[in-house]
Amino acid sequence: MVTGSDSGGQQGNTLKKRCCGCSKDDFLPEESFQSWGNYVNALCSTKTRLKDRLLARSLDHIELREMRARSQHEMKKTLNWWDLIWFGIGAVMGAGVFVLTGQAARNDAGPAVLISFLISGLSALLSVLCYSEFAVELPVAGGSFAYLRVELGDFVAFIAAGNILFEYIVAGASVARSWTSYFATLCNHKPDDFRINVSALAENYNHLDPIAIAVSIAICIIAILSMKASSRFNLFATIVHIGVMVFIVVAGLTKANVANYAPFAPFGIHGVLKASAILFFAFVGFDGVATLGEEIKNPGRDIPIGLIGSMLVIITTYCLLAATLCLMQPYTDIDIDAPFTIAFQAVGMEWAKYIVAFGALKGMTTVLLANIIGQARYFTHIARTHMAPPILAVINEKTGTPMNATIIMTVANSVVAFFTSLDVLSNLLSISTLFIFSLVALALVVRRYYVARETSNSDRNKLIGFLVLIILSSIGSSIYWAVSENRWFGYIITVGVWFMATLGLKMMVKEARKPKVWGVPLVPWLPSASIAINVFIMGSIDGPSFVRFLVWTLFLLIYYVFVGLHASYDAAKETAESKVDASETEAGVTNA
Repeated sequence: MVTGSDSGGQQGNTLKKRCCGCSKDDFLPEESFQSWGNYVNALCSTKTRLKDRLLARSLDHIELREMRARSQHEMKKTLNWWDLIWFGIGAVMGAGVFVLTGQAARNDAGPAVLISFLISGLSALLSVLCYSEFAVELPVAGGSFAYLRVELGDFVAFIAAGNILFEYIVAGASVARSWTSYFATLCNHKPDDFRINVSALAENYNHLDPIAIAVSIAICIIAILSMKASSRFNLFATIVHIGVMVFIVVAGLTKANVANYAPFAPFGIHGVLKASAILFFAFVGFDGVATLGEEIKNPGRDIPIGLIGSMLVIITTYCLLAATLCLMQPYTDIDIDAPFTIAFQAVGMEWAKYIVAFGALKGMTTVLLANIIGQARYFTHIARTHMAPPILAVINEKTGTPMNATIIMTVANSVVAFFTSLDVLSNLLSISTLFIFSLVALALVVRRYYVARETSNSDRNKLIGFLVLIILSSIGSSIYWAVSENRWFGYIITVGVWFMATLGLKMMVKEARKPKVWGVPLVPWLPSASIAINVFIMGSIDGPSFVRFLVWTLFLLIYYVFVGLHASYDAAKETAESKVDASETEAGVTNA
């Protein structure tokens, strides 16, 4: 293992070995895996090690220096706030808005879908603010994994990161297959025409998609070669995509009919809120931008501008698109599957469907790029902690990119995309993203109000108590939303408890830390609201997604107990020992 203080001969030897090819030590170099005897001893110590690592918290300087040093080379700092704004837009604005807008307007909100987009956008903005403060102070490739490791501990960080990586794989595969469908439509073919039907395979896994693999590989090559090249490609593709959005708004408004806005909210406030829960997923993807921290020239300035600026552009664009759609057609006539295409056909502009399809194709391309870049950087930092094979942490010296992790994640995406139908993938939409957002907001509150060996026991206990009340009241609102219909009495209790708990946290617990460069305003109100909203939205998610979440989390627990726990325990132990050795050496030199 290479630690921050082992940058001499050991790192050089490791690098030479890896240049010559892979070995067992590239995957399991820790002491617990050097022999079967060692592994049996490690398993016998599982209880002790689990107790040690369960709440073990990392430190800022460890994530910023020691962890990064394990990648052997630095990522190249080539990005600024302008690049981040376009990455944020490219990561979020895919094809989802072209489908979700119609679904939400037709079934739930009517023309008030405009308000629903605004509500879900502001909810996403709360999560963006939480991410921004962390990303400024911890500009590392691990994104939320590193933030949670520092504030909530190794175990929570691993479970959270494992879930979001799986979500990235599902999302990447889904977008890759959608790319094939839109490309076929653009070529005047049916969505499945470019897929290979193999009747011998099971249903929903028998339409093989070689184009999805080809597109994924092409995106992988761009992501590997250069971060700056990826940024330029994203910039060009996103500008084209924004141009298509502008065309839709301008051309659509020429066919606007204000009478279509009556009634404005046919399903009432309940429908508006239900639609906002659905539309929240049109804003997902920005978290991958936070993983670019190591490649940003001036994190303190560029990250807040990039993340917040891109989200404001996205919210504005989505609201304009929704308003335009409902002005073109009565909400009862909006097509659920292809709302904008059918709307243009209805007003005599059938040729516009090709522009809409082209825009969706461009949007999915940038989403794929942002997806693989975010995946690879998550995996890189996880591997630095040895919870994943450390060979995946290596940064290529020439390109300055995590080549190994990028290739591995592309292979995973491609395998899923090649076999699995969109119906299956869409049903795998899970609670992982909202789970991560909630944990990051929770971690931000902990960061502000708790510092080890500085915060008093009384303040610590009050902090825990108020956080438990905030979480339980948020869960209560979510459950009540899922089981009740147009009844509001329960919210008086759950929202009241949330408000009093947040007020109590503000008034009765001393804030232990102030942000050094940039911080979320109105703490603890904004992160507490982010927790409440994210948990509330979970109440709208289907049961199978919760089952998938539990099954995958169980798999992660098994991996952690048999592999990840022992690898990270050994790595942490070696880091601690190397620090002691370095201190003793320094003391010896000073005395001499």
